[in-house]
Amino acid sequence: MKKILPVLLVLLGLAAGIGGGLYVSAQTADAEKDEVECAPPDEEKAKAKPAPPANTEFVKLNNQFVVPVVADGLVKSLVVLSLSVEATEGQAARVFEVEPRLRDSFLQVLFDFANLGGFDGAFTNSNNLIALKTQLYEAAYGIIGEDARSVLIVDIVRQDI
Repeated sequence: MKKILPVLLVLLGLAAGIGGGLYVSAQTADAEKDEVECAPPDEEKAKAKPAPPANTEFVKLNNQFVVPVVADGLVKSLVVLSLSVEATEGQAARVFEVEPRLRDSFLQVLFDFANLGGFDGAFTNSNNLIALKTQLYEAAYGIIGEDARSVLIVDIVRQDI
């Protein structure tokens, strides 16, 4: 009896594993089937990229942003970014008027992001960049108001020291 119990437990575990695997593969097949059925009927429309709104303009800020990445009290790398502000059409002059305030606010966001480790490792990961762009947009919105539509990261590079 003592020799049969371990064999039964192994067989029971094996059966449960096979059953679970079959259940998961059936669920995956159903999900893939649903994705195929939900495909848009006109593939050319799906491939076409939407045009940006015609009532906006892109204002490239004059100078790059240089952000030190500090670890253990030492600068371990520098991140250099070029940013543009997407604004309501006709607001470029206003963006340039408040550029010193924008740069100050953007630098504060960038320094905070660097101090939280946002520029460590795979810093170009889309989740990191989306979080950074959201914070930059919030800073721009706080200065420009509703005329700020988004902040674009035009160039980004990290130089390890």
